[in-house]
Amino acid sequence: MPRKLIKRYLPDPRVIKENRYLAFLGHRIHDANLWHLNRRSAATAFFVGIFCAFMPIPFQMVLAATLAVIFRCNLPVSVALVWITNPLTMPAIFYFTYKVGCYILATPIRAIPFEPSYEWLQAELSVIWQPLILGSLITGLIAGALCYLLIRFYWRWSVGRSWRNRQRLRNAKTDRKE
Repeated sequence: MPRKLIKRYLPDPRVIKENRYLAFLGHRIHDANLWHLNRRSAATAFFVGIFCAFMPIPFQMVLAATLAVIFRCNLPVSVALVWITNPLTMPAIFYFTYKVGCYILATPIRAIPFEPSYEWLQAELSVIWQPLILGSLITGLIAGALCYLLIRFYWRWSVGRSWRNRQRLRNAKTDRKE
């Protein structure tokens, strides 16, 4: 069942509820719907988490938690999925979103020599921010929508498979009794 698979990797709800960065959500964070795991809440949480993971902003987890509260989807799943963009994957993901933005805006892709300094970051972002933001929004929406549909489909398929297996077992028991 997808619920068991997802729950295996979820962080502890107590840890999330006590996170100081989420204190601004107040009593809303204790809404029971944010902690339930069903097909709708899981699929919407995947959309929110994947979308936020593609946003080139700091504190993506806070954005994911806020959107999870607004859309009343599973908060731990939303927050956990943001970690798709981690220090190892972030350069590749954001370079891809930059290229998508350049393609849509019909601007040439700049070769950006890397220099680990605040001045370099500020100078480069002032030039590439438009294609980066547009590409991030578009790829985030597309990837989030695909994950939403995949989770809905997988959940439905898994439940149908479980029902068929139970029916097969029931039929086998009744055949043995006869």
